[in-house]
Amino acid sequence: MRTRVVALEAQTGRRERPCSSPRCLSARFTSVDTSPTPAPDTARTATPRPEADGTGNGPASGGTGPTSGGSGPASGDSGPTSGGSGRHRTGSAGGASAGGASAASRTNDTRNTSKAARTNGTRNTSKASRTNDTKNTPKASRTNGAGNRSTTDRTKDTGGRSAAGRSAGGARRATAGRKTDDTRRAAAAQSLAENRDTARRDDTPDTADTTGAADTTGPTSASRRRRTVLLLLGLTAVTSATALVLGLLSWAPDPPEPARPLTVAESERLAAVRVTNLRDLRAGVRVTAGTGATRIELVGWVDWSRSLLYLDVGGPGAGAERGLLQKSGPVLVIRPDPAAVPTPAAPPLVAPEDRWRLHRLAAGAPLAPVLDLLLDLAADRPDTTTRTAPSGAARWIARETVPAGPLDVIQAPLPNGTPAAGTATGTPGAATPAPDGQTRYWLDQDARLHKLVTRLPGTGPVTVIFNRADRPTLRPVDVLGGRPGLPRALTDAEQRRLDRLPARLRAQGGATLTLAAPMGTTTNLRGAGWLSWISRTAYLAVADLGVPDRRTLLRRDAAGLAWADLPAVDAGGGTAEAPGRPPLPPPAVAWRVSRPGRDALSVLVDAAVTAGSVGQRGTAVRVREDVAAGRTVDVIESGPADARLRYWIDRDGSLRRLELRTDAGAWAHLDLHPAVVPRLAAPRPSAPRSGAR
Repeated sequence: MRTRVVALEAQTGRRERPCSSPRCLSARFTSVDTSPTPAPDTARTATPRPEADGTGNGPASGGTGPTSGGSGPASGDSGPTSGGSGRHRTGSAGGASAGGASAASRTNDTRNTSKAARTNGTRNTSKASRTNDTKNTPKASRTNGAGNRSTTDRTKDTGGRSAAGRSAGGARRATAGRKTDDTRRAAAAQSLAENRDTARRDDTPDTADTTGAADTTGPTSASRRRRTVLLLLGLTAVTSATALVLGLLSWAPDPPEPARPLTVAESERLAAVRVTNLRDLRAGVRVTAGTGATRIELVGWVDWSRSLLYLDVGGPGAGAERGLLQKSGPVLVIRPDPAAVPTPAAPPLVAPEDRWRLHRLAAGAPLAPVLDLLLDLAADRPDTTTRTAPSGAARWIARETVPAGPLDVIQAPLPNGTPAAGTATGTPGAATPAPDGQTRYWLDQDARLHKLVTRLPGTGPVTVIFNRADRPTLRPVDVLGGRPGLPRALTDAEQRRLDRLPARLRAQGGATLTLAAPMGTTTNLRGAGWLSWISRTAYLAVADLGVPDRRTLLRRDAAGLAWADLPAVDAGGGTAEAPGRPPLPPPAVAWRVSRPGRDALSVLVDAAVTAGSVGQRGTAVRVREDVAAGRTVDVIESGPADARLRYWIDRDGSLRRLELRTDAGAWAHLDLHPAVVPRLAAPRPSAPRSGAR
């Protein structure tokens, strides 16, 4: 064996080291010929190339291709066999034989590997295939090098052996060659089968052909890992669900803290509730009062700093008050909307200017104590009721958590002066307790009231919810006087415009009039007509909202004040809210004549006719800046204390509005729009113009 290895190294110049552990080779490596002499390419040469041996003899004998001594490929292989293409060298038989055997071994090894690779359809054979090729190749090479020699080699052998010896040796070598061929064919078949199976399992596990023979090697490690992970996840889910169910079944809420008397800090917070409301100025409010068909719902704002309410009234028990509502002190005005939906919504921040009327709630109306309660929840000093009340009258009930923070629920009587101490009409009476005995407050740590539950006389249960973050600036409607402003003395420019006002009005000639006068709780007047500053005459038709089908024709001239009552269709038509202008010429009816009186309507019309005579200089003050008919005006107040008039004068010196505070506490106003006025002829009375108004 050592001799053959030395001969192989002498021939190729490379040192071949057989692998002692063929299975450790990677599946990506195949056995190839590394000798400097390439294997013969039988595909390019149809006939073997004649070669001479080391002594000058002719080519080796063979059939269709050069063959080694009985060790050619299996039957049916049309390719030439390796081993016969090497030259026979002179010298020792062992060396020549070893050299030829090594070349044949490399060629056969390369062809066997190539054939297995072509059969399997891939160049990268599996680990098992490479291992089998590595194991089988050296064995075949050793066998072929030891005993396989061709007939031609034996014929030309110069070793000096006898013919019988050569024949016997040749027979033994042929037999050994046949055994070696059988062994090689069996190894190649086994390697091919293992290559196919291993390629399906390891090389391409996701895309391997599964239509062939069934995989008997079991699931891969990845599949086993996936199944293990899924099993663990399922066990975790089942365990969590079981623990949750057991926890819910065994859970019980903590027992509520029992009611107790108020601490000193809680008493102080309760006493400071009304002071805190006055300090915060205003808040959003939502009220539910009463039950069933008498339930009233209110949504809007309360302004404690100006004693102002602005609400949208709804609910099945709203009645005539359904719509918008404003209350300033004792004066209540509404803008009814019978077609409004029952559920109220937040009113518009800028209130509409029209259709407001003075309103009085009926005796025992459920809405009256609710409005009084909202306004009475503010004061300029702490309440002393909780400090003087018995220990059982004010108690801490519970604690609740809301988005605004933790709240303490305190049970205590309403402060002094709230509606619970009297009836809806103001007569003294006992308060009706809440369902559990008393009124309840929901207070935060800063003494801010967030919720109030109580019972009011004539109303029933009342729930008030405050939105402390909803604090817009409210503007009273014009019937309530509009924004209060900051009165101050007139500037020189403002005083000059006021002094020139009569001349300015006479230069304009005349204007159209629009009247809105809340004269009393049951009298709300609307009017339309003309005013001539040249003839000092005013003529208008006046409607009372309480009597929509009647009109009063009013004429003011130098002779005095005259009026006549007519049906609406004969006095200009229109609606009670927006009556038409009076007919021209004035109808010949029974006119009643009187001197100008001291009622608000007479005072307002006289002030308009006299062309802005504002009285003594220096008594006027500027109240505020406002807007009228899209023009910026200065609101200037002048006149005696019992009849203070407000003049709305624009920056051009024109009069846009006259306002007068009525006996009911509301403000009547007369709007003027400069225009060309027709000739206002005196009426032709059908009866003597006499009488007193």
